[in-house]
Parts: sequence; structure tokens; C-alpha cells
Amino acid sequence: MRLRRKKAGADDHPYPERSVGRMMEPPLAVFVPEQTVGEAIDSIRELVKQAFITYAWVLEVDGKLVGVITMRDLLFSERSAKLGEVMLRQVFALRADLPMLDAMKLTLDKHFPVYPVVDAEGRLLGTVRGQKMFEAQAVELTAQAGAMVGVTGEERLATPWLRSLWFRHPWLQLNLLTAFVAAGVVGAFEGTLEKIVLLAVFLPVLAGQSGNTGCQSLAVTLRGMTLGELKPGGTPAAVTKEAILGLCNGALVGVTAGLGMFAYAWMQGNAQALTLAFVTFLAMIVACVVSGVSGVLVPTALQRMGADPATASSIFLTTATDVVSMGSFLGLATLILL
Repeated sequence: MRLRRKKAGADDHPYPERSVGRMMEPPLAVFVPEQTVGEAIDSIRELVKQAFITYAWVLEVDGKLVGVITMRDLLFSERSAKLGEVMLRQVFALRADLPMLDAMKLTLDKHFPVYPVVDAEGRLLGTVRGQKMFEAQAVELTAQAGAMVGVTGEERLATPWLRSLWFRHPWLQLNLLTAFVAAGVVGAFEGTLEKIVLLAVFLPVLAGQSGNTGCQSLAVTLRGMTLGELKPGGTPAAVTKEAILGLCNGALVGVTAGLGMFAYAWMQGNAQALTLAFVTFLAMIVACVVSGVSGVLVPTALQRMGADPATASSIFLTTATDVVSMGSFLGLATLILL
């Protein structure tokens, strides 16, 4: 039995990007309920010479999928039996226009080797292998880490170095420009640094800690977007959670950093050692709270602007964390100590 399928050129694909329809293959081993088991077996024997057959599909005359037959059903059934008598009627199928992420959720507990793909009326359009879907999703998740720092999903180890340069260099220029912003913040407090030089020693500590906090938040947010856990309207709840985590983590690491500042300032003979420790504690809390919140807001903002939420998000996040951590540290030092 043949199915008539709509043909589409490469630039006029009938299904959206990252949908099941983009991955489906033409259906094979297609029969009608009135055919016999013997006829199906004879047909499949010829088909397996050219393709790997897992299931046989049973369709009505109009192409609607009404049943599926396993190889075991064919093996243990009489050759004269009608396919309509031995087929499984409760067929799990995927819509061709279904986003791949939604398809992954639906098939998470199925573990079928092959899934039929149908249109809105239930007509069989093709099949898609479960392994192929999971591989495609795994590639997308793997590419996410590179996209966060400006490495596109197209680049591989075998990509020529000139093409890799073309992919990476623009993002490095952007990173340099954002680094100038952070440098400008430090420059604005040059007078404070001249009076209290030991503040410069702890700038990398604040920047590093807030950067790690922001990256943790960013990783969880991107994972939630990829898995569909971050629903529309769910951003405020995610921001609240990360703000609370930033407050708690900032207070805990702030105590450690404050003790480190106190010990260092005391060894340097600074009379304001205790105040410097308090400034470090407060700055760490502010930096961690803002960094955690930024880890949610950066990718969601990119998504709302129509951009890939993973694309170079860590570059923008690093800028935010550096500016806030250094700015709050030096700003509080200026306000309290000078």
C-alpha cells in the first residue's frame, strides 16, 4: 500500500525546525486490515533486504493508522489470519508538527524502538526511531555549553581553523568590550584603591565567587528551558528562588571571605581590619544575589528578544557579575571607610 506524501523543497519544509516531522522516515511495511499474515510476511521478507523493519503498520484505505503488528505477532499467527484480527489497536503515535522536546517527554517512559508519525487526522506520514530522537536531543544539550561562550553548534574538532576563527572571534571581541565595562567600574574607584591598596587583592575573590554563583544559576535555567520546565510566566518564581539562594550562599561564603580579609588586613597592620571584613561580607552577599538573579534574567531576556538563550549568555553574565561584585565591593568600601 502506498501513501501519498506532500513533497517539499529544502527551503520549503512543511514542518517547523526541531519538530518530529523533520526527523521522520518514509513508512515501510504498510498494510490494510483485510490482508493476511502470510501476505505481510512475504512482503516483509522482500523489504528487509533493503531496510530494517521493526513493526508493520495497518492503515485504513484513507491512510489512517489503526493498528500495529510486531514481528512476534506475525511469527505466531496463522498465515491465513487477517491482520485486523492480530494487530494491536491501541497505537501510540506522535504528531508530525510536535516539537522534539515535547515528543521526548511523551516517549520518556515508552522506550519503543520506532514511533509512528501521523497528521492531525491520524493518517500515517512516516516513522521516527527513538534512538535518533534521543541522539538529536543529546547533541543539542552538548552544544549548549559551547553556545554559552560563543562556540556555535556547527563547530567540530575537524572544523578548519579559519572557519573556527570566524565562529569564535566576534564573541571574543564582544567579551573584550564587556571587560572594558568592568574595568571602567574599577577605574571609577581609583581613589579608593590608592588609599586602601589591599582592596585590590580581594577583587578577584569577589569576581570569582559571584561568577560561579551566576554560572550555577545559568546552568539550571538553561536546563529548565531545554527540558521545558521553565514555563511562560515562571521567570519571577525562578528569580525569587535564585535570589534566596544567592542571599544564603552569599552570607555563608561572605563569612569565610570576611575572615580572610580580616586576617590579611590584620597582618598588614591595618587599623580598619574589622570594618574591611564587614565590607567584604556585605559585598559578597550583594554580588551573589545579583549574580544568581542574572543567571535567570540573561537567558530569558535573550529568549524574549528572539535569540538563542544559550548564545554567549556567559559573556553577558560575566559582565554583570564583574560589574556588580567589584562595584559593590569598592562602593561599600568608599561609603563606609572613607
